[in-house]
Amino acid sequence: MDTAATTQSDDDLMSAYLRHWKALCAHLRKRTGSQELAEDALQETWLRLAGMKGDAAAIQDHHAFILRVAGNIAIDLVRRERRHAVHCVSDETLLAAVADNMPSPEVCVIDRDQLRLLALALARLPAKPRAALLLSRCDGLSHREIGARLKVSESMVAKYLGQALRHCRDHYRHQP
Repeated sequence: MDTAATTQSDDDLMSAYLRHWKALCAHLRKRTGSQELAEDALQETWLRLAGMKGDAAAIQDHHAFILRVAGNIAIDLVRRERRHAVHCVSDETLLAAVADNMPSPEVCVIDRDQLRLLALALARLPAKPRAALLLSRCDGLSHREIGARLKVSESMVAKYLGQALRHCRDHYRHQP
């Protein structure tokens, strides 16, 4: 095949692309659902057609060929975009991940009030039941360790803890 015929065929293909550009753009926009992806597909189609050099002579229907090439490129771009979207993190997800874990002012007030009530309840307890409760709940000591510190038996520690817990429960029940 001579060079003039090849150049003419290449020119016909590029001319067909330019003639049908608007319709091709609309077709790709529908197919991809995005103006940006449609424009990317158009640009990639132009590059692919321009790189064909001499292969255009065998093409019977330039318009159908261009639609096929552009459609395949659009499919690839949409698939790439979906794969990318799976690995991307949305702004909402980021904001939720860095959300402030500090309690709200209302929660602080309620917690402070509960702590005040507990301090009052503990202040009204006799010394040994209060000490047993604090050693158990705050220091995490066992009954044996508490008994050794308070110089009482383990069964007495259990009684002190029961007394302290009942006292705190009753104190909370009688609060408005």
